[in-house]
Amino acid sequence: MKPKVCITTIEYPPDVGGVGESVHRIAHMLIDSGYEVHVAVFRSKQRLVSDDSRRRASCKTTLQDEVFVHRIKSAVRQPEPEIQDFFGDVYFYLKRLYQQHQFNLFHAFFLNETGYVTTLLAKENGVPVINSIRGSDLHKNIFSPKFHAQTAWTLDNSDWVTFVSRDLQRRGAAIAPGILLKSSVFLNSIAPINFEQLPTPALMHQLSGIVIGSSGRFRDKKGIEFLLDACAELSTEIDLTLLLIGDFVEKEKSYWKQEIRQSKLVAPPEANSRLQITGIVSREEALAYLPHLDIYAIPSLHDGCPNALLEAMLAGCAIVGTNVDAIGEILADGTAGLLVEPGDTPQLTTALRQLANQPELRQRLGTGARKKVLQQLSPAIERENWLQVYQRVLWPERSPQFNQMSAVSMNK
Repeated sequence: MKPKVCITTIEYPPDVGGVGESVHRIAHMLIDSGYEVHVAVFRSKQRLVSDDSRRRASCKTTLQDEVFVHRIKSAVRQPEPEIQDFFGDVYFYLKRLYQQHQFNLFHAFFLNETGYVTTLLAKENGVPVINSIRGSDLHKNIFSPKFHAQTAWTLDNSDWVTFVSRDLQRRGAAIAPGILLKSSVFLNSIAPINFEQLPTPALMHQLSGIVIGSSGRFRDKKGIEFLLDACAELSTEIDLTLLLIGDFVEKEKSYWKQEIRQSKLVAPPEANSRLQITGIVSREEALAYLPHLDIYAIPSLHDGCPNALLEAMLAGCAIVGTNVDAIGEILADGTAGLLVEPGDTPQLTTALRQLANQPELRQRLGTGARKKVLQQLSPAIERENWLQVYQRVLWPERSPQFNQMSAVSMNK
């Protein structure tokens, strides 16, 4: 009989986002390894509606490529539902799913949105639970006083905790020291991509000079203001285009419009624009831009293990990244890109200038980035890491040495 796993997450395809992509990848790794996988999707901001409508709580189940996907929505009974009402509705439907399917394991992605309610249900029913920390759940949300006690309790009551960077593990251990005995660090992976089969992207004819690109959903943690400053300075000495593949999150758009106005870069529709922003595009179109970049910049202030970095590495981009989280760990040896300190515009400007003026260095680093991602960040390696964790949590008697060895061997 297949062991049944319920993964809880804030997003799952077709939702756009790195957490959803990771959950999708891991779900299929588990299916290929003989597990029955259920994914419960819920997010607190979905409790709000903009048209003053009302709705009942619901749980809609579909089968997506062998994964049972349960999308849970809380009720809207008043203009601004309380967060505790949201979690109450989620708990109700998550409990019903457990009663129906009798899961052998719960696995929560993103600590604050999903981890607490998932861990509470698991502990009440004697079911093991894994919590996977992705980035903002410890780097940003921990600064909200209302999350601190909940975060510490969830970490303490997890059977295992996984992190995508050592920075995140260190912060987790500062909050709940005991997790060092029940946690491991390993990076995301990515499958090879055939970039030659992707269509020519829409803005190609508007890109000139050295093309410096970055991609994602741009928000506070991405450090884009420092990239704007660096490119503005470089534009006085180098013909360049800054290409932002994606768009700014809605709640911060007025801030970013101000930053762009204050920069010396000229944004469309002005003539001779040195800044191009694609807006929201499909993942296929976003990927199609990468081989056309001269330099890929990821100036994040904190960022977990971003899929965008791994995609740029697969495309053979010359990369400039900040020394934070997995970005710093991946680029530290200098074979796959240049590393700068976060928020340091002069360092970032110098690194971009160095790559812009040295095509042979761009070629060497791009080749090194592609080689590294294919050899060290392959799905086969990530799959083995996950299977070790699952075996430890589900069948600890079969792996008695895992407790002592994992924190050392899996964190290398």
